Amino acid sequence: MNTRRLALTLALATAASLTFAAHAQADKATISALEGYFDFADANGGTIMAEQLGPEDYKKLLVLDVRDAGQFAKDHIPGAMNIEWRQVFGQRAKLPKDKTILVYCNTSSFAGQVAMALHMDGFENVRLLHGGYNEWKAAGGMNAQLRAAKKS
Repeated sequence: MNTRRLALTLALATAASLTFAAHAQADKATISALEGYFDFADANGGTIMAEQLGPEDYKKLLVLDVRDAGQFAKDHIPGAMNIEWRQVFGQRAKLPKDKTILVYCNTSSFAGQVAMALHMDGFENVRLLHGGYNEWKAAGGMNAQLRAAKKS
């Protein structure tokens, strides 16, 4: 997929989240790309909850924190790589296609945009941390799976 087409798709996705009096018209290539994305976004198939991961599982993932550097410096998931969400697509060559990428921000909003862009560029290995860093921390962080098991 070419960069121009992806940029148009991302612009359309961003514009769709804003309220406008007039409806935007999308070209056929953009519509096709969005339909392909929504085929991928099946019933949480692209999301992982903190409670699904044990401490050892994180070692098998590339954990990608897409918050700004200041937030990352304050606290982050151990072992995470930091690339601000607006820069991820431009730096996608740094990301593996043969290892699951778990992407997160504070609440999953920006991370969702990153996951969509990467998926549309052929990264079939991207997963979104459900609820982002805030829910991960509230669930127990690296011990969320253990904490959830004790509750049940």
